[in-house]
Amino acid sequence: MPENNQPKINYQKKLDGILKEIGNGKREKPTLLLHACCAPCSSYVLEYLHSYFRILLFYYNPNISPEPEYIKRVGELRRFVEEAGYEQQITFIEGPYDPERFFAMSRGMEDLPERGERCYHCYELRMRESAAEAVKHHADYFATTLSISPHKNADWINEIGERLAREYGVAHLPSDFKKKSGYLRSIELSRKYDLYRQDYCGCVFSKAAADGRIRSS
Repeated sequence: MPENNQPKINYQKKLDGILKEIGNGKREKPTLLLHACCAPCSSYVLEYLHSYFRILLFYYNPNISPEPEYIKRVGELRRFVEEAGYEQQITFIEGPYDPERFFAMSRGMEDLPERGERCYHCYELRMRESAAEAVKHHADYFATTLSISPHKNADWINEIGERLAREYGVAHLPSDFKKKSGYLRSIELSRKYDLYRQDYCGCVFSKAAADGRIRSS
């Protein structure tokens, strides 16, 4: 994990520069492998990026438990893609649902608090699979919708992305999608399309934490 005292990087500014190059025609429209964590988070990111990239929307979230919850979330994302009119513009890819891979990753970190080391490794697990999928499909970039959440550490996400970019040889698209009121826009889109907004991140540990907050309130 990176040190917390690293100099602050403006990832939105870096993204703005890339989108400006694509938007002014200096570059051919590139392909982006976009990891999707859920429909609400993906709603704004797809709205924001679909005119700049050919998007491969990759749903890979083995952290989600129980399985009916996983099925509900992936179904909501498919519904949003269809109802928002993106069905002809993006390619939807559902990765394998393998919760045992998540539990193996989190072994020994079960008692750590939310937003800590276990979450860092969960980001990496999903982004690593996304980088590999990007290579498989010859994508120009890979990224994740995770940074739209105010509960997710954008510095960690981008540090992981840059490290995996060097490892896999595919560019990482810098992002902090909560900027430019992205998170607020995702809430508006969720209301517009009546999207299911879950009350926990997805894993059994986040659900236990959420249930504890409900009981203590």
